[in-house]
This record gives sequence, structure tokens and C-alpha cells, in this order.
Amino acid sequence: MPRQMDLTALRSFVAVTDAGGVTRAAGFLNLTQSAVSMQLKRLEDALGVDLLDRSGRGVALTPPGEQLLGYARRMLHLNDEALARLTGAAFEGEVVLGVPSDIVYPAIPRVLRRFAQDWPKMRVTLVSSYTRRLKRLYGQGECDVILTTEDEVDAGGETLRQMALVWVGAPGGNAWKARPLPLAFEYNCIFRVQVQAALDAAGIPWVMAAEAETSRSIEASLSADLAVHVLVEGAEPRDIQRIPHGGALPDLGHTQVNLYVAEPGRSGPAGALATIIRQEYGVR
Repeated sequence: MPRQMDLTALRSFVAVTDAGGVTRAAGFLNLTQSAVSMQLKRLEDALGVDLLDRSGRGVALTPPGEQLLGYARRMLHLNDEALARLTGAAFEGEVVLGVPSDIVYPAIPRVLRRFAQDWPKMRVTLVSSYTRRLKRLYGQGECDVILTTEDEVDAGGETLRQMALVWVGAPGGNAWKARPLPLAFEYNCIFRVQVQAALDAAGIPWVMAAEAETSRSIEASLSADLAVHVLVEGAEPRDIQRIPHGGALPDLGHTQVNLYVAEPGRSGPAGALATIIRQEYGVR
């Protein structure tokens, strides 16, 4: 008869890996350090391999441990999902998802709908803000999952997609032809300095025609054909369109859409939410 793996021990293994040590994992699991250590030892004995390299000060996975980690995450996720579906004992609580306002559409409504179907008792609080603030909230433990738009990815994050930056304005508008070029940006938009530098390099004079705290206010200026703006391609809201400038405005390159998931929640609801996000962005 095939041997069976202990899901409780697997949960401790994942928690230790995500938390970076037995002490922090024990706190997250509401167990004693000795209990977590015993579960890890029992799992290693059952498999006949060492999962953790204990020669250094921190937690490092052995090659068998690295192989097991992916299986463990999937097994725990399926276990939790099956219990939620069949017993109605879904997690009750909240997951906080942070997303830059310019990439909420089109993926995030689909993500929220799918997550609600799989985790009906979990509430998702959506924080729509700029990347710098989202990363600050994430670092303070106030967001469980965040998406960012940035040139690089920090440790612990993963890049889901590289997307082009495009000039946008009013449908059929002429603001893009004016010189100096009228710009509209949120105060903390991560693309703002990059756009200004590109215009300076191209020798195109510009002026900040509209500044605001929120993207809604910026959209009003664009719809009125008072200024132009820059967005991630495909994220244009209604009444705003990509400007057919034919090379009159500089190419702005690409940005990365990155995903960060708080540890050690990667095998619970936050991890399930991250999996759906990956799927919506075409990452399997």
C-alpha cells in the first residue's frame, strides 16, 4: 500500500520555509518550536531524506526539499479547497490585495470573481494605489498580496508580464499636438519622472497641466482633451484611448507587472489568490 504524507507536517515545512525559521513559523502556526521541529523530523524520517540544510545560521532547502516544496504547496491548497467545498468550512477572514489603479482592468475583476467562487467566506479588500505606497503597505504587513508596475523586481517577488507603456488621451483629441506638451499625472505616479526624462531627451517641451491625488481626476482632464498621460498598454479606461501620434512622441519602453505574496500565507487564501492572478496573466 502506498505511503501517505502527513499534511500537518507538510504545513509546518512550508511555514518554516516561508517564514525563514522554526521560531517565526511556530508563531504563525500557534505551535511550540519543539512541536514544529518534531513534525519536520517526522517528515524527513518518513521520506528518508534531509529537507533542510541545518549547517548554516538561516534556513536553506536541500535539493529534495526544493523538490518537495512545490508539491507541498499544491497539496495543501487542494486540501484546503476540498474542505471548503465539501464541508462549508471555508476560511473566514480577509485578504488584502493591493493593485496599481492603472492595471486594475481588465484582469482584477476576473480574479475577484474567481476567488469569491472558491473562497466564499473570505473577504477581499482591494487597495488601489500607486506602486510605492503599495510596497510600503506590503512591507508593513498591511497587504497580503500586491501587484506592482516597476522596472525591476525585488527579492521575494516574481515578474508576471512585461507590458508596453503608451501615450493616452481623449478620443480624437489634439492635446498631444500642443507645445509645450500638456501632461496630467498623479503626484506619486511611478511613470511621471520617466516620461519627463524621455520628453527632455527628445527635445519636446512639456508642462504639467494637471496634477491630482487620484486617477479619476486625471481621467477627467484627459477626457476633456486638456492633457495627455501614460498608461500600461491595455489598461485604458472608457473614454480614454491610445494616441495615434505616429512617432511624434517618444517611445517609453516597457514596465514589469510584478507579484508579491506575504509569507508565510502562500499555502492559504493569499496563496490561492496569487495563483488565480498568475493564471489571469498567463503564468502557469
